[in-house]
Amino acid sequence: MPSQGLSLRVATLLTGLLECLGFAGVLFGWASLVFVFKTERYFEELCEPDGALMGNLTGQADCKAQDEKFSLIFTLGSFMNNFMTFPAGFIFDRFKTTVARLIAIFLYTSATLIIAFTSAGSALLLFLAMPMLTVGGILFLITNLQVGNLFGKHRSTIITLYNGAFDSSSAVFLVIKLLYEQGISLRASFIFLSVCSAWHVVRTFLLMPRGHIPYPLPPNYRYGLCSGNDTTEGEKNAAESDKVEMQSNEFLPAKEETLEPGKQQESRSFWRHALSQRFVCHLLWLSVIQLWHYLFIGTLNSLLTNLAGGNRVLVSTYTNAFAITQFFGVLCAPWNGLLMDQLKQKYQKEAKDKGSSAMTVALRSAVPSLALTSLLCLGFAVCASVPILPLQYVTFILQVISRSFLYGGNAAFLTLAFPSEHFGKLFGLVMALSAIVSLLQFPIFTFIKGPLQNDPLYVNVMLVLATVLTFIHPFMVYWECRQEKSSLAAA
Repeated sequence: MPSQGLSLRVATLLTGLLECLGFAGVLFGWASLVFVFKTERYFEELCEPDGALMGNLTGQADCKAQDEKFSLIFTLGSFMNNFMTFPAGFIFDRFKTTVARLIAIFLYTSATLIIAFTSAGSALLLFLAMPMLTVGGILFLITNLQVGNLFGKHRSTIITLYNGAFDSSSAVFLVIKLLYEQGISLRASFIFLSVCSAWHVVRTFLLMPRGHIPYPLPPNYRYGLCSGNDTTEGEKNAAESDKVEMQSNEFLPAKEETLEPGKQQESRSFWRHALSQRFVCHLLWLSVIQLWHYLFIGTLNSLLTNLAGGNRVLVSTYTNAFAITQFFGVLCAPWNGLLMDQLKQKYQKEAKDKGSSAMTVALRSAVPSLALTSLLCLGFAVCASVPILPLQYVTFILQVISRSFLYGGNAAFLTLAFPSEHFGKLFGLVMALSAIVSLLQFPIFTFIKGPLQNDPLYVNVMLVLATVLTFIHPFMVYWECRQEKSSLAAA
């Protein structure tokens, strides 16, 4: 029986990884898909007559109105990807795994079918299809993140691995672009993605729980193929195990104070955590770094077109290079989780004699991850700001490492810094609020194309300075840990 349980968990892990890798975050391969859409003449009627003529000569002219349409679609899609994470997290918390996944499958299948049957004349349907595609993808990710609960001490590593797979799924649009250049139509590729929904349905009922995977994992926990009643029995086990969550074998047997009922309820309040300084700092940290990534991805085709002087071959080469580097996000992200897991185990041993709380140990393990993510983003931002085409290869590498660290670290930090019963809502809230900030990418793009006349120097300088400010977040977390350490020493 234990071997069967292990086999099921490994199957759940690997199929979930494949699901996130092939479907969850495809929107972020937008630059590859834009190249195909431009070849298919989507929104080309918006170009000026001279611009259209240039397009016939170079194959990839810089058309401001056309680029703004594509930028707006990506802005809307990326906004929905984050903003709808909050209601998606609520749906997952309230209605459990099966319902959330069926909604995801419906949205994803509908979106791929819409894209499959669009043409240059019905290109406006992309404004509907891309948000549906992204919301379906984020629901796939949220329902798969709980798989980390099946693997105890390696939970952070699994969570960051899944987020890395989410990032790497942007390479799917590169595959579609390459197939298109070999004669496979856009319609055929997206119909194939629609047919894959049958696989999602099978996985939902055979390899995923109907309820939630509890953490810490109760003894003899069963789900999917092993149990037909995991919704009731599993949730009972989850409720019982929740009482001793902070004393599980992953955490320290810390000397926690016994709280009065009123204070205990307050400590578990969602809004108490959502309005805390820790959460607000994390929100600002995520929002600034994410804005950089979204602005870069959404405007990459236009940026490469300008730097390459409209040379279609060069634009295609650099677009492919960018998409290929995105695939390696799945290899970069686990290192962040592994770093956090290893540091947590190290600090647990050091803190046994000092009586530090489990939360402090978890926070200390997150500080290097937060600081390293900010540093990677700063390097990416500086390289992206230099208008030298060959340097963009370095930009692509730093961007994918930074982005894989960002989202994996974000999810892992929320699991470490806040109670698990609020994870879905807090994860959704931080993504939803950061989505509002991400809307700035479209006015910034319009500002660069208009008043700045394609010279983003001043905008880049301001964003680099904002990136420097993200180092405040790891410093504040470190300071919080130092304060508790000082108070324990004084006691």
